[in-house]
Amino acid sequence: MWATDPWRRHRRLAAAVLAAGGAGLFGCSALAQVAPVTPVTPQVSDADIERARHQHRMPTDAELARIPVPAAPRIDALPQPATVKPIDLEALSKGFEAQVGQSGLGGSAGPKLLVFVSFAMPEATMARLLDQAARARATLVLRGLVNGSLRDTVERLQRLIGERQVSVQIDPQAFDRFSVVRTPSFVLARNAAATLPCGAGMCVASDQYVRAAGDVSLDYALRFFQRSAPRMARDAATFLQRLQETPR
Repeated sequence: MWATDPWRRHRRLAAAVLAAGGAGLFGCSALAQVAPVTPVTPQVSDADIERARHQHRMPTDAELARIPVPAAPRIDALPQPATVKPIDLEALSKGFEAQVGQSGLGGSAGPKLLVFVSFAMPEATMARLLDQAARARATLVLRGLVNGSLRDTVERLQRLIGERQVSVQIDPQAFDRFSVVRTPSFVLARNAAATLPCGAGMCVASDQYVRAAGDVSLDYALRFFQRSAPRMARDAATFLQRLQETPR
């Protein structure tokens, strides 16, 4: 039987293998299955809650009462700023009165020539305008103080002015009255009253003054006024004559 039918012998051997352990050879996919894991919920007992309450207890009323309550701050006990010694204007002006005008922008009758300057300008330009303003008897106008200090301003001006006789005024309102937005600027007012304060905003009639701006000399600005504003030509000629006649 085995010799005459070899194929039947092979089929029987295969059947015996399957019966003995075929599932282990041909059923590997069953080994890859993982049983689901059931999450474990932690159990908190009353004892656990009581233990936590003792470890992190709230303070009692008696304990709170022993904590000092901060009192309201005393304003008079706060540190006081150091007393600033007032600046002695008289001492600062000694030896300077002849150089810095004390009578105001409208101190004298007649036309007024104002030269608006700032310390941001180059010193060479500032020195040139100081020299020309002294000769033409014009007034230099500053918007404010150097470093917010009158002392620093006086020292800076003294160094620039030297021995010149020139009027200098600190008048931020004049910048607004004549709409001056850059320096140097030149304003020729028909009369001194036009340069006096008159409240907020622009209050000087446009026919009472002329204005020019640019890094030019004072005589150039005066000649520009003569050409561009004939009504002011006579006043411009007055200052131009002073500038030309006064020796350097």
